[in-house]
Amino acid sequence: MDSDIKKLKKIELHVHLDGSVSPKLASTLSKIDERVVRSKMEVSKNNSNLSDYLKKFEFSINLLKSKKNLQEVAYNLALRLRSDNIIYAEVRFAPLLLKGNLSYDTIVETVLDGVRKVKGIKINLLLCLMRGASYEENLKTILTAKKYLNQGVGGIDLAGDEKKYPLSDYKKLFELARILKIPFTIHAGEDSPRDIELAIKLGAKRIGHGVKIIGNPELIKKVKDNNILLEVCPTSNIQTKAFLEYKEHPIYKLYKEGVNLLVNTDNMTVSRITLSEEYKKLLKTFPFTIEDFKKINRNALNYAFLSSKEKLELLEELKK
Repeated sequence: MDSDIKKLKKIELHVHLDGSVSPKLASTLSKIDERVVRSKMEVSKNNSNLSDYLKKFEFSINLLKSKKNLQEVAYNLALRLRSDNIIYAEVRFAPLLLKGNLSYDTIVETVLDGVRKVKGIKINLLLCLMRGASYEENLKTILTAKKYLNQGVGGIDLAGDEKKYPLSDYKKLFELARILKIPFTIHAGEDSPRDIELAIKLGAKRIGHGVKIIGNPELIKKVKDNNILLEVCPTSNIQTKAFLEYKEHPIYKLYKEGVNLLVNTDNMTVSRITLSEEYKKLLKTFPFTIEDFKKINRNALNYAFLSSKEKLELLEELKK
């Protein structure tokens, strides 16, 4: 079964660059012992909430503020995704967090240079607006995304602490994104269901996490009626205490209720998980089958920020 999962061709639509820096590479780049690096980057077993989880990004964000490090990390991540038989991934990050002395253009071009060195996997970037950032900073991210749209950038996202910063604060930015025809996904429904309805109204066709719709039939119906895909990250949800135990996670219930969803890692390093490992955990915990995963991946391609031609090409690849 393990080898079947590893061989399975997969799609990953929700993985953060800064949350997926290889500890070994981070140790080499920072010249700090790998055990120390892991303690700074990997979530602990007694993590208490989403805010604590987000603190684990600080070390890697500081590491990525140099062009050399940024390119190496992007290249290394693409290699690791390919080694897990992922044929298409959308890798997200917030340029405003990585800027240091680098321009937004340089950051995007450097990450693209890194991932494009790896053949056998297609990768697009998602540029994250940040909760808590100023309108001007987030606007700059939107304009950068527009500049590189369909040239390696697939769209935008809104990330950060949803409990502290409601989506309503960013309404104007997403209205602008719609005018500029920039595809977007929005982190919502990880901590509470509060922002999901607004995310749908703003035009999001995908929602990052979204799992807090469980137990709310009206919201589940809205997600289904509006043909929304949930980017579900089970291990991450347990670590942020969205749910206390893996077996309590609603992913299987939502799948059986007909909600469109895809299994994702969120942060390979922070969460200490690969996509194949996530699939294995799901198989052991719920009545999922390999055929379910094949169906889930094929369906997810409909929601990828790609052209119709690219989707068809990848669909053929998934069917092989």
